[in-house]
Amino acid sequence: MHLTRKDLAWIVRQKRKALRLTQVQLAIRTHVGLRFVRDLEQGKSSLRMDKVNKVLEYFGMELIPGELDRK
Repeated sequence: MHLTRKDLAWIVRQKRKALRLTQVQLAIRTHVGLRFVRDLEQGKSSLRMDKVNKVLEYFGMELIPGELDRK
């Protein structure tokens, strides 16, 4: 499944809100900076994959590289 950065931003924001966490709380619990959480939820185009996975792991998810279907 191919996700855009906006899709990823939406997923993280919805998962966080479903757990009633603030961005600060998510940053603390996932050991990333608040600015990173904000950038992730804004759909920033250049984010470190290891940090993205720290946040996603909290929700039981993982981002993995894959080939794009360019058809």
